[in-house]
Amino acid sequence: MPNIESSKRQLRTDARRTQRNKSVRTLCKTRITQAEKLISAGKLDEAQTAAVTATSALDKAAVKGVIHPNNASRRKARLTKKLNSAKG
Repeated sequence: MPNIESSKRQLRTDARRTQRNKSVRTLCKTRITQAEKLISAGKLDEAQTAAVTATSALDKAAVKGVIHPNNASRRKARLTKKLNSAKG
């Protein structure tokens, strides 16, 4: 536990940010997982819409600063690559 007042304030701020960001991160992971399950099940039409939703969630998280933009880009590329390889 910190002794300095500013460190105590920063600890409270970090806790609030962590709580706020956790829901956004969880949503991104959930959307990606749903899309990947649909891809592996062979439901490519549904997987296409799920991939679009996951891409949107990743973009929003990157804009909000929850995840790094390169991280979002990498995850979108991997998901798109899986979808395209399943189609072709």
